Amino acid sequence: MANDEKAQLYRRIVQQNSEQQLLERMRIHGFWPQRAGLPQDPPAEAAERARIEAELEELRRTQSAVKNPESALHAERKRRWEESKKRRAERKAQKLQEQHKRREAYEALRQTTIVHAGAGVSGRLQETISNEAELRRRQLPVLHIAADLAREMGMPLSKLRWLTYHRRSATLVHYHRYEIEKKTGGVRCISAPRPALKQAQGWVLEHILGKLTVEPQAHGFVPGRSIVTNALPHVGRAAVINLDLKDFFPTITFRRVQGLFRKLGYSGHLATLLALLCTEPPRVPAELDDKVYHVALGQRVLPQGACTSPAITNALCRRLDRRLDALARRHGFAYTRYADDLTLSGDNTEMIGHVLRNVRYILKAEGFTLHPTKSRLMRRGQRQEVTGVTVNVRPGVSRQEVRTLRAILHNAARHGLESQNREKRPNFAAYLKGRVEFVRMVDPQRGRVLRAALQAVLRG
Repeated sequence: MANDEKAQLYRRIVQQNSEQQLLERMRIHGFWPQRAGLPQDPPAEAAERARIEAELEELRRTQSAVKNPESALHAERKRRWEESKKRRAERKAQKLQEQHKRREAYEALRQTTIVHAGAGVSGRLQETISNEAELRRRQLPVLHIAADLAREMGMPLSKLRWLTYHRRSATLVHYHRYEIEKKTGGVRCISAPRPALKQAQGWVLEHILGKLTVEPQAHGFVPGRSIVTNALPHVGRAAVINLDLKDFFPTITFRRVQGLFRKLGYSGHLATLLALLCTEPPRVPAELDDKVYHVALGQRVLPQGACTSPAITNALCRRLDRRLDALARRHGFAYTRYADDLTLSGDNTEMIGHVLRNVRYILKAEGFTLHPTKSRLMRRGQRQEVTGVTVNVRPGVSRQEVRTLRAILHNAARHGLESQNREKRPNFAAYLKGRVEFVRMVDPQRGRVLRAALQAVLRG
């Protein structure tokens, strides 16, 4: 019998008989031990058989579903929908977890620094490294971030954040605004800082701005200098020129103040906070829904009334002072500056026009503008005055002022002090004392006489 025939016979016998029957026949004919059972299939074959049976089951299930396409399509859609819902739920949970972690990190960061100070002013808050060598060279406090500044000022970080946050409109602002009349007419708008901000600005002035070098030509708000020292270089000159800068404090913007602190060596982070403490936008009140909002009209500038403003202008005007002084010396003139009042004087009157043209050019290059109606040329033979001090021969007060004070004190001695209070000032004695002390500062000899007369009036 051929091998193929044997194989076919074997398959028929196996298909027609169960394994148990085959095993019994093999035992009868001596091909298998009487008490031995069937051997276990090899593990690999068992695994392969299980896989094949699973595939067969899947094929039978698929074949059954194909007989009903609508049911199969519905089942597939349901399966995909469940998987999509599961993926969305997982992504949402992951997103919420990441948001929670970011929120926790942000809150932890806010406890140590300021990460946002308002729209348009927060661009450099990420720069947190100061130039320590430069700060030590200038003998300034070494500070890097908001927490350092708050610690040195003796206030919590939350308070510093409140003082420096920039708002375009706010129901509560850090300045009290009022107007005072000018001697030359019109009003001057004053922005006086409220106590919390005033304290912070006082620290900045004492520990940073007060230590900066000021040019010899600057006399305004500089310790040891006054309107008298500002006037002395111009005594006895053939011509004295008084110039006034237009919108002096509003010309100094937040960016310029920030740049000043960065130039000193402070990080962009700290320079931003210091500039925010020292600047404020002009505001107007506006009412909405029975609430008054103070709305900003422009960018942040130096407020007239903050103790830091004069020192900042002196620091920012150093190059201006050097350039104008060099121009004046080149033509035999003297130059001084008291805040926004510029004074030049000299004997070479033929060069006045040339000097003034160059002054305007330098001022424009430095970002300033001359006031069109407040320039005065005073020649010898008329009263020459510099910041209220007469400089024709020696520093003095106008004769009219001295005569007026003498008359007031004489009449007060005869008729009483209140009889001379024609303008109904609330504290006339203090007002009169201030005028007398001004004369005493400028002209000590005449001032002593007036002071003695005032003391006699107050005693009597």
